[in-house]
Amino acid sequence: MLLAIDAGNTNVVFAVFDGDEKRGQWRISTDSRRTADEYAVWLFSLMAVKGLKPADIHAAVLSSVVPAATFDLNRLCTNHFQCEPMRVGDPGVDLGIKVLLDNPKEAGADRLVNSIAAAETYPAPLIIVDIGTGTTFDVVDRDGNFVGGAIAPGPSLALDALHKVAAQLPKVEIVRPAHVVGKGTVAAMQSGMFWGYTSMIEGLITRISAELSPTGDPPVTVIATGGLGRTFAEATSMIHHVDNELTMRGLLSVYKRNTPGNKTAVK
Repeated sequence: MLLAIDAGNTNVVFAVFDGDEKRGQWRISTDSRRTADEYAVWLFSLMAVKGLKPADIHAAVLSSVVPAATFDLNRLCTNHFQCEPMRVGDPGVDLGIKVLLDNPKEAGADRLVNSIAAAETYPAPLIIVDIGTGTTFDVVDRDGNFVGGAIAPGPSLALDALHKVAAQLPKVEIVRPAHVVGKGTVAAMQSGMFWGYTSMIEGLITRISAELSPTGDPPVTVIATGGLGRTFAEATSMIHHVDNELTMRGLLSVYKRNTPGNKTAVK
């Protein structure tokens, strides 16, 4: 079986695949001080609930945008699963897509694996809107190449910043308000965050689409993912699909492509 690991700024997500079947998935908050042994104790107990044992794992694939956590996640694989993880972004790891950036090494591993999975699943050109710690817009052209995108703070991050610097503003939940005009401070903050971010998302989709496919042919497919992806997708008709499995599917695809006898072609 394959252990897939995605280390993001907020959570580290683990999944176990038996072929194409996902047998289990778990997440833990990202903490660069967490050791390989601590990961192992936590993960082994959750795997056992699904009837899985460490000995079932024969390979691992790792995507990380948190360098401080990468070392111990690598040691988790080598010390507790007896396998060296395949790391997205390492030289020699074939992603199956071209990264057409001024400096391809700047591309975040999570953005790349999301783009890989999206290009395999949906018709290009594509915009993948990942709404989490940050709000990223990842762009795949009609030929299936990763060509860049846009990055903004995530809604929760922006809301926390507002609460910290403005003494009279409370910390509020991100929800979809019934009205744009708030009749109180909490309602006004919720409206500004929710409808403000919705407007930003719609505006960037419009501008990116105009650059990506100026004539509208072929049409641009927009996919939302991330912790708040569905929440915002439900407020706009400009997002066509919600897909929270992109990252893990992308990691599985990278592993298959780079494993003899398991190569897959990106559509």
